[in-house]
Amino acid sequence: MDDLYEGWSGLADAWRRLADWVLEPLAHDEPGRYRRYDWAAGEFAEWHDVPVAPVLVVEGCGSAPRAVDDWASLVVWVEAPREVRIARGVARDGAAVLEHWIPWMAQEDAVFALEGTRDRADVTVDGSGRIVNRRTDASR
Repeated sequence: MDDLYEGWSGLADAWRRLADWVLEPLAHDEPGRYRRYDWAAGEFAEWHDVPVAPVLVVEGCGSAPRAVDDWASLVVWVEAPREVRIARGVARDGAAVLEHWIPWMAQEDAVFALEGTRDRADVTVDGSGRIVNRRTDASR
């Protein structure tokens, strides 16, 4: 999903690009493609092809709103304390992004509350990858 967000304020709408550019074409056995967001330049850059394949793994915040439920066969919720998430983000991207993490997390909170993402997940894992919950109904 990092390639589909339109910068630090682009969480809520990234799934639309995922659906339009990738999921819808793949659902019709056609290749998908997406434009990578260039965070440094602040704009969308080159196109990337997504070939038709038996499985597509989409990872990232905002990748599982209700609107993509018809395409999703498994939704995994990864849960970690805020401090751990911030530390991992800073370790990955550097201390300069720290000022962006708190507003980003507010976006996450809003999207996840609106979409009920945690409650709709098929599997919940903790920040270390340990499964802490598995949905038992067969709704997918």
